[in-house]
Amino acid sequence: MKSKQTYLLALASAFLLWLAWPPMPFTTPLLLIGLVPLFIALDGIASDASKKQGKRIFLTAGLTFLVWNTASTYWVYNAISAYNTGFIGTIVSFFVSLIPYGLGALLMTFAFWLYYRLGKYVNKKIAYLGLIAFYIALEYLQQTWDLAFPWMTLGNGLAGMHQLAQWYDHTGIYGGSLWILASNILAFEAYKKLKTQTGYLRFRVFGIWALVVIIPISISLIKYFNAEQKGTPSNVVVVQPNIDPYQKLENIPPAEQIAILTYLSDSIGQTNTEYFIWPETAIPNYADEDRIRSNTDFITLQNFLSKYKNGTLITGIESIKTYQDKKTITTKFDNQSGIYFDNFNTAMQVENSANVQFYHKSKLVPGVEKMPFPKVFSFLDGVFAQLGGTVGGWGWQDKPSVLYAQSGIGVAPVVCYESLWGDWIGQEVKDGAQFIAIITNDGWWGNTTGKDQHMMYAKLRAIETHRDVARSANTGISCFINQRGDITQQTKWWTRTALKANINLNDEITFYVKSGDIIAKICSVLAIILALIIPYRKWIKK
Repeated sequence: MKSKQTYLLALASAFLLWLAWPPMPFTTPLLLIGLVPLFIALDGIASDASKKQGKRIFLTAGLTFLVWNTASTYWVYNAISAYNTGFIGTIVSFFVSLIPYGLGALLMTFAFWLYYRLGKYVNKKIAYLGLIAFYIALEYLQQTWDLAFPWMTLGNGLAGMHQLAQWYDHTGIYGGSLWILASNILAFEAYKKLKTQTGYLRFRVFGIWALVVIIPISISLIKYFNAEQKGTPSNVVVVQPNIDPYQKLENIPPAEQIAILTYLSDSIGQTNTEYFIWPETAIPNYADEDRIRSNTDFITLQNFLSKYKNGTLITGIESIKTYQDKKTITTKFDNQSGIYFDNFNTAMQVENSANVQFYHKSKLVPGVEKMPFPKVFSFLDGVFAQLGGTVGGWGWQDKPSVLYAQSGIGVAPVVCYESLWGDWIGQEVKDGAQFIAIITNDGWWGNTTGKDQHMMYAKLRAIETHRDVARSANTGISCFINQRGDITQQTKWWTRTALKANINLNDEITFYVKSGDIIAKICSVLAIILALIIPYRKWIKK
């Protein structure tokens, strides 16, 4: 197969995957065949007797995944370029953007290269098993290591048609990844049989592929149309203040922002409203958590809540904790005051009582909120301290936690980027959370598909846990999502408004909540075992 034809096939796969990816409507099923052109290209290279097959395999798969990742997450550049203006800033932003564009693509490409290498020593079925294990294991790595960016996990693609993903309450998104990979492998094998064989037997693999596609879809649709919204109702208000994220931290006083938030809340709040949800960093004031009850902004919040007897407020706030010594890897030292402290991106819960609770954002954005591998670079902490920073970046908490109101209601607090971690939220649900509160600030990306993808991924968290989602975004999109992933209400982008709804507080525990990402863990173990076959057969056995 000629190189030009090979690369055209690779680009065809990239186009199909992009076309199927959220927020594209009604094209999600293309994920089930999107990789077939790439398989055709790789099969052509493998059957070619020319040298440097491994290099060509890597470059061809790399082209598909780099183009698909870049086209689907182009909005990353918007967030970076906002801080780097002018010609030099544009160049810097471009090269920095290549890191998130390229890293995920590199891991996906590596999975296909390992599949090619394994195929030299084992039969085709084991090689395909290896591909599924390698790919999902590397997706899991994208979720668990310090360079985490699980945005493009294949299973996330079903957020575009969540009606097809109802069985995520058993498997989570990695069940979706497994299904999509298996479908593409069988579709490719069916294509080869139809092209090279004659007689009715050539339709056998096609029939198997059809069953692999139809059975999960049928199960999902049956679950979707028979789903019941379980639990007791609770009146909740979500607020979208629509304050420019590039202005709110410096140019707009916190008191003015709180006035906007309380006005919007009061405009639709009822006497029976139990929760008000305000967005990430709604209060841009570094409040000392140990002295929060004497904080002026906190007193204002309690005065606002006094009108609502059973009211509870969950709001984003920038907070700090002070220490006597360097307590954590992220601890900083203030030369002027002589104290050690951590700063957090926090969800704070306020009630009509002295009780106040904090949840610290734990899944931090690499390079923006947290330096990757801080323990490795801890020897540089002295250098960063001289520059006013720290190796660790923002502080975080090591385990998920639930915010409990005095009424006994438990809430899973989710700050922005954390809504991509199904197992993290699942642990909060296992610990007693009855609904999910997502607070975010999506304005950094501008009016791009990034905000839509972020909102749509939240539908998968609702399906996995059978929990309603109340989502408050500073600039959009705020919404309510029911337990089967339907968006029941949503705001428009860049609009100052508030929504209210009676959501359901559910206590049911799904199989996924109990088991977590067990598919990814099994695939990771299997991937290691199968990967070891390659050096064993190449060097040891020889």
